[in-house]
Amino acid sequence: MPVDRSKIESNLRLHVDRLAGLIGPRTLARPKTIVATTGYVSGQWREMGYDVALEHFDAIGDQATNLIIQRPGKKRADDIVLLGAHYDTVPTTPGADDNASAVAVMLEVSRLLRDHQGKRTARYVAFACEEPPYFNVDCMGSQHHARVSRLRGDRIVGMLCLEMVGYFTDEPNSQQIPPTIPQSLRRFFPHRGNFLAAVGNLKSWKLGWGFRRGFKRATRLPLFSIQLPERVREIRLSDNSSFWDQGYPALMLTDTSFLRNP
Repeated sequence: MPVDRSKIESNLRLHVDRLAGLIGPRTLARPKTIVATTGYVSGQWREMGYDVALEHFDAIGDQATNLIIQRPGKKRADDIVLLGAHYDTVPTTPGADDNASAVAVMLEVSRLLRDHQGKRTARYVAFACEEPPYFNVDCMGSQHHARVSRLRGDRIVGMLCLEMVGYFTDEPNSQQIPPTIPQSLRRFFPHRGNFLAAVGNLKSWKLGWGFRRGFKRATRLPLFSIQLPERVREIRLSDNSSFWDQGYPALMLTDTSFLRNP
């Protein structure tokens, strides 16, 4: 499928500019920013021709909303591949990398694949409430969606969590390594922050292997793919952990956040 790389770059920049530059910090403590953000994301999807579902839930007394679109599969429609990104920020930052960069990528992927019907169903979710005080509690947006999906019997065969994908540097020793990684393994980790990381738990090895194979075929962008035990706490710091908790395979696709981005 031919792609217009200049249009992709332009759209990515536009989405980040609108979310981080125009709207700014996106938190339930500033309700107008959430209305603007959900309006922007859902508006983009509707312009692409998608029907947008709103998944409301309670978040410590406030109503929060996940945004969902789906493209049914043609052969294995019961199998769902989910691409998700949270759209909220901590109150003190406009969140260009965390997480407007990820929302921008999700929007562009859904645009590029809008006319493509794969074997499996493609689901895209813009999650609310990933940041504290909602992180890792029942009212976290991805916790809610993963829990409801499990109760509904949804067969999610792979969840890809986009978490901060906008920071790149070729500087030597610009990439830190999580302190819980054993010394004997550290030599296998990159030391320049010029790659995308695809990180899974041990049970997600098959998803990780398949993603790595497809990624390497499609692009020359450096990829560091690894599966680690969940006791490495850094791998549980985003929405992928919500799906692990429900027994779904999931990967976090990331620039590695504070391990690289100052």
